[in-house]
Amino acid sequence: MTTFTAINLVKRPAGGPITKELFEIVEKEMPTVGEGQFLVKQNHMSLDPAMFGWMSPDTNSYIPPVELGSVMRSSGIGEIVESNHPKFNVGDRVMGMMGWQQYFLSDGQGLNKVEAPLPDEAILSVFALPGITASQGYFNVGKPKKGETIIVTGAAGSVGSIVGQLAKADGLHVIGVVGNDEKADWIVNTLGFDAAINYKTDDLDAQLAKAAPNGIDMFFENTAGPIQSLIVDRMNAHGRVMVCGLIADYSKEVPSPGPSWVSVLKRRLTIQGFTMPDHYAQVPELIGKLTPYVMAGKVKHRSHVLEGLESAIEGLNLFFTGANKGKLIVKL
Repeated sequence: MTTFTAINLVKRPAGGPITKELFEIVEKEMPTVGEGQFLVKQNHMSLDPAMFGWMSPDTNSYIPPVELGSVMRSSGIGEIVESNHPKFNVGDRVMGMMGWQQYFLSDGQGLNKVEAPLPDEAILSVFALPGITASQGYFNVGKPKKGETIIVTGAAGSVGSIVGQLAKADGLHVIGVVGNDEKADWIVNTLGFDAAINYKTDDLDAQLAKAAPNGIDMFFENTAGPIQSLIVDRMNAHGRVMVCGLIADYSKEVPSPGPSWVSVLKRRLTIQGFTMPDHYAQVPELIGKLTPYVMAGKVKHRSHVLEGLESAIEGLNLFFTGANKGKLIVKL
């Protein structure tokens, strides 16, 4: 093979669904592997809600936007097929930011070897961005205490499902907010959540009162939407809000109004947004915290796998519709 396929971002989204017009599918020349370099054949690629921020023109964010005309940013996992690097060998499995492309030339910076004897899908679903994000938000931002009540929005998603399982293992009362009854059944009967609320149903405030009779101490926010204010209004004094994602607002030019500052003041809440680029130096520590839960069988996952590089484009819209079941992954 003398060429490989890549997908470049060529236009910024302006609200609404992600369409093919935002991207350009190109054929690139297979690179020459120089001294201190190696070539990775990417096998699986992660789709994450953070991509909507990466595509936006906003330069006042935690990471610069993807430059127009360059390969769309994403993390993935693959196998080294050619190497002139002393520390990376042919056959090694590596993970990191490689973008929407079949092959990736690297000098090793930003890529890590995958030693765990687990399938690619399991690595991307648990030990990649979802697991370290869940661990940072839950342990280091949330600072949980046994016996507290936590509510997680986007609870059937890749991050939310891990947060809920960690909390349940730690002896918290765990409530998950999801978008359909199948997901509600999965998080309660398979993952062990104490209660589930379908935000598309009626009487959300009454459902919150029933699910959290002692109020809410921790709120792990992944979605935004109308239930956000109802949750904040039921939080206990000195509660903590971990703002990880706001998927319901990513397709809007103007975000929806947030909770009342009066509720924040009366309850003396701590609200903290966090993003993982601030904490990459802590990744080994976070994986160290997560691993015992996984090894003890306390963290389950499921993956929603799309076939082929080009499926990534339409696949992003599954975050808006909620039609995905589990971690979104593209198999190349």
